[in-house]
Amino acid sequence: MCSRYEINGTFDEVVLRFDISAGAQMIETFGRMAEVRPTNRVPVITGPGQVTSLSWGLKVDWDNKPIINARSETLSEKPTFQPLLENRCLIPATAYFEWRKDGKLKIKTRIEPNKGALVGMAGLIDGDTFTVITCQPSPSIAHIHNRMPVILDQADEAAWLAPDNAFTDVAKLLAPYPDDQLQAEEVAPTAPKPSKQGDLFK
Repeated sequence: MCSRYEINGTFDEVVLRFDISAGAQMIETFGRMAEVRPTNRVPVITGPGQVTSLSWGLKVDWDNKPIINARSETLSEKPTFQPLLENRCLIPATAYFEWRKDGKLKIKTRIEPNKGALVGMAGLIDGDTFTVITCQPSPSIAHIHNRMPVILDQADEAAWLAPDNAFTDVAKLLAPYPDDQLQAEEVAPTAPKPSKQGDLFK
């Protein structure tokens, strides 16, 4: 699962990186985001040269929580995602976060692709919302989590966004990011909260 990510880039840098020609009105409202959370509104590349602000997490009638991730292996099988396979997008990011367990500790890890430069995570759009597509992790980070967001090679981004390409033509792009282009750094661990029951005996 990918439940947090980072955009450490200005809107001008996003515009330059993704060759954006539409959506310049967002410049005044967008700033760097150290930790994007579900339901946050963020810049999303919705087509060649186009960007808009969307909310992270699909709204569904069978769950109160937004659907923030979609498994690449089963996209074409799930009724939630089948209608969205041609509504593809890129989500600009500079890093993402995962947690691994070490005993009772949950250790947060910042995983940075491409030396911190902006990359595009693959996603699907439903109206005013989007979800991030995940895949099997690269070997070097498999001990941290058993999933990772699909981060497309820059050379493949245009094909992913192209409206003339059917999903079956681009599904092969949904693969783990190259191991040698990932860096992982642990953030301070989160200690477990004390038990309320234990407080009664102090």
